Amino acid sequence: MQRGIKIFLFCLIMVPLSLSALSLSERYPVYSYVFSEFDVDESYIDNEDFNHFVQGNQKNIEDLYRHSMKRGAILSSMVKGYLMDQGISDLFIYLSMVESGLSTDIVSPKKAVGLWQFMSATAKHYNLDVCNSFDERCDPVSSTAAAINYLNKLYAQFGKWYLAAIAYNCGEGRLKKAILKAGSDELGILTNESAKYLPKETRNYIRKILLIAMIGEEKYLDFPVTFSSKEEDVIQVEVPAGCNLTKLAEILKMKPSRLLGMNRQFKEGLVPRRKAHYMLQIPEDKIMRFYLKYEPKAEIKKVRPHLVSHRVAMGDTLEHIAEKYHSCVDEIKTVNRLEDDFLILDSLLLIPVSRETFEKMLRSM
Repeated sequence: MQRGIKIFLFCLIMVPLSLSALSLSERYPVYSYVFSEFDVDESYIDNEDFNHFVQGNQKNIEDLYRHSMKRGAILSSMVKGYLMDQGISDLFIYLSMVESGLSTDIVSPKKAVGLWQFMSATAKHYNLDVCNSFDERCDPVSSTAAAINYLNKLYAQFGKWYLAAIAYNCGEGRLKKAILKAGSDELGILTNESAKYLPKETRNYIRKILLIAMIGEEKYLDFPVTFSSKEEDVIQVEVPAGCNLTKLAEILKMKPSRLLGMNRQFKEGLVPRRKAHYMLQIPEDKIMRFYLKYEPKAEIKKVRPHLVSHRVAMGDTLEHIAEKYHSCVDEIKTVNRLEDDFLILDSLLLIPVSRETFEKMLRSM
């Protein structure tokens, strides 16, 4: 009996030892994909300073990933979609994780705010409104658009995505000086712990991004689980100046705290009057009620009296959808505020239909 216990204990000891003996490339086979997305040479996986950083910070970064996905499940898919639509790797979602943990209203000690941690001056430079009643840095859509513009500018300037990420942290001027002093823009040289070409915060910043990306992509490949349910998906709608979010929440039959939490850019729970209209995030499952109960009656009268939902599938066009529901392309565009005929795969459309079509669909359900 004692011999059996000893063997069992020996096995328990050997399992973590065998795991720790794995190289980074063995532990994270996805590293080659992650590195390629950031323009990092694959040989960096064997970099001594990077390996030392991983050994000392892996658990903390795993915790950061887990908490970020728990907190930002609603936003993750949307942000990734915007990144890819603009030609930037969706792996830059991990830069946002390192910056903010996917929190829309987090404020740093240096007064940087939001998902992408914009300082006030940088935010204004990229056309984000920052005032007492409204802070667009907390708007996930507007701030992501600004971050994409900034990252594209940095990439155009430095030519490599990891350099764009580094400059995002320490600034363009500081990175230029580091490259000039090092005589190279190679990641292993710039982040060398002995030479200290870059500030320690920045050296660790790019390592955090690469590590959390390897952790996240490894988990995604091993466990292809969606982090959000239909009830958690969000959609953008347009609201007029002066809209009261508490009253809107009542109309949508949801808790005001939930709606306010999804739109932290509106500090007082009121939409400012600086512009005629603002974009608002609401749960996707509330979209029907929004258009039926909140939209001005005059606009609803322009289209057929009933609305049904349609999920855009591969090959769908507005003409085919209109024909399927006996609707009209112009009415579909009006209800969904579409400026052109372009459709996004898997997005939700509201289709105005006649009473007869609506009742027929109800009977067939």
